[in-house]
Amino acid sequence: MTSIKDQIAELSRGTDEILPKGGLEEKLKLGRPLNIKVGFDPTAPDLHIGHTVIINKMRQFQEFGHNVVFLIGDFTGMIGDPSGRNATRPPLTTEEIEANAATYKSQVFKILDPEKTVVDFNSRWLNELGAPGLIKLSARYTVARMLERDDFSKRFAAGQSISIHEFLYPLAQAYDSVALKTDVEMGGTDQKFNLLVGRHIQQSFGVEQQIVITLPLLEGLDGVQKMSKSYGNYVGITDPAGEMFGKVMSISDELMWRYFELLSFRPISDIESLKAAVADGRNPRDVKFELASEIVARFHDESAADAAKAEFISRFQKGAMPEEIAEVVVASKDGSLGIAYLLKEADLVNSTSEAFRMIKQGAVRIDGERVEDRGLEIQAGTSHIFQVGKRKFARVQLS
Repeated sequence: MTSIKDQIAELSRGTDEILPKGGLEEKLKLGRPLNIKVGFDPTAPDLHIGHTVIINKMRQFQEFGHNVVFLIGDFTGMIGDPSGRNATRPPLTTEEIEANAATYKSQVFKILDPEKTVVDFNSRWLNELGAPGLIKLSARYTVARMLERDDFSKRFAAGQSISIHEFLYPLAQAYDSVALKTDVEMGGTDQKFNLLVGRHIQQSFGVEQQIVITLPLLEGLDGVQKMSKSYGNYVGITDPAGEMFGKVMSISDELMWRYFELLSFRPISDIESLKAAVADGRNPRDVKFELASEIVARFHDESAADAAKAEFISRFQKGAMPEEIAEVVVASKDGSLGIAYLLKEADLVNSTSEAFRMIKQGAVRIDGERVEDRGLEIQAGTSHIFQVGKRKFARVQLS
């Protein structure tokens, strides 16, 4: 059995905070499998690798013999998580929730052990709570405490609306921890307030308080915004192998190390060795090959990863891609920018007319794929390698 010291060392890797300090060690000293809970609101039909930062941590808990609950927030999804929002989030319909939840269940087992994972739905106990129960639950927390939450306080100060039902979200999430007798709840750094409310509500019900673990929000391909489908800067875990490989290869060399830390299953010592090798002159692109291959193999298989790498090399290296590629940030207009204007702003062409001419000649590529649509719109928040002709390359981040 893995020692408590070794468990803490591995479970702490890549985390932002573990609260309260020393609490995880005290839980592990109980000498029994802990109940680990992570909630997922089915707000989109597919998971991306940003979600897997926390799912990887769930997998680590499983490997140490603890109980993991993948909780689908079908009830809270009807409220809409207000975390990090500057406006009320539209709630999902029951039909949308059911469809998205079914897809989630099929995807999460690409990482978690299905024999050791409990998939649950918080409607199971929150529906039974009913209106009287919700009123009693609401009485266990104050409006003043709710307004201590950063996004609520900013909206209140700015005179922006906060719907009463949004206050129910952290309370309902907290009640999940009561119902499941959760020992450890994990979430992104934007969930810290909600997770701590869980400790308060557990205490008010006489349930042993959970330990809170927050994990960083993985930056998307642009290296700026958190990875999100709404920002278009994501790598979906159901993306085709070649597309997945190309997206990972498009990230900056600096961001690569962040991805290694949060996504790789390699020991930290291995990653430090790779950093040292790059510092000594190894091409960071070759190290990025290792990261892309590991991620593709996880969600497809080794042969798919090998094929994706070979395809990438064929498209780029045989096309004389330079060792160093300039990184350019271009501002968008209304959330997107036409391909011709982007090429001009990135100094890859002298004018939009030249851009149109190069597209017509088949001389413009995005991540190795030839561009044929002169009206193509590039979405803000994305990052791609653009090529014009044989010699002009740039990694362009559209802000």
